[in-house]
Amino acid sequence: MPKYVIEREVPGAGNLTSEQLKEISETSCNVLRKMGSEIQWQHSYVTGDKIYCVYIAPNEDMVREHARQGGFPANSVSKVKTIIDPTTAE
Repeated sequence: MPKYVIEREVPGAGNLTSEQLKEISETSCNVLRKMGSEIQWQHSYVTGDKIYCVYIAPNEDMVREHARQGGFPANSVSKVKTIIDPTTAE
């Protein structure tokens, strides 16, 4: 199943409290439960003004539908072509 990286512009994301991040996570999980098992949230990286999320889904449309239903921005959705890490150099 394809993997996607979603860039979400969220001004002040790095200053969100743990309670605010919990609420965002709960909203996302509730939408995912309604959408079914085809779409999965793996994890997210919170930076100063953006959140980068990694999802597994059959297509970009489903990723964008999750964002729409959750009320989240999805400023860019990029399909992962391959993954590299330090072991790639071996």
